[in-house]
Amino acid sequence: MADTGTASDDGVPSPRPGGARDRDSEGRARNARPRDGLGRPLPYGTPGVARQPEGVVRTPRETVAEAQALLDAGRPFHAHEVFEDAWKSGPPRERTLWRGLAQLAVGLTHAARGNVTGGARLLRRGAGAVEEWAADTGERRPYGLELGRLVTWARELAGAVEAGAGPVDARERAPRLR
Repeated sequence: MADTGTASDDGVPSPRPGGARDRDSEGRARNARPRDGLGRPLPYGTPGVARQPEGVVRTPRETVAEAQALLDAGRPFHAHEVFEDAWKSGPPRERTLWRGLAQLAVGLTHAARGNVTGGARLLRRGAGAVEEWAADTGERRPYGLELGRLVTWARELAGAVEAGAGPVDARERAPRLR
């Protein structure tokens, strides 16, 4: 079978064999294409940004610190993956919090990619989840997180994106988590 993968700029076929699916070490289908800093797939053979490892169990404070470093670097897609790990591995009572924070990060990702509808929708959905979690638990600063400030940031950014701010600079518009 001929290689049906993409070719790089020098015409060399991609490392992906034609018709075969990318798989991880356990044999699960996983897209192995390199990604840019906002998580968009790039052609095979193109240098990309290192991915966040999946399934890492961190303490909540480690999660917040790593996510903040990624947000500060303009990599909200990667920060969303860190929050997703916390959502999946943390205590059930905190899942709404971590899921909401992941939605805020992916909302910023979409806003930076120029996706007005998706960015605004995810920013608002994440703000609502974080706000609801704080109301249900009575916790406003778990792990030093400034939940009220994050909710305000997300809603203001959603409004700016919808008002025509265009693609935003993810590094410049990154929130302060603490």
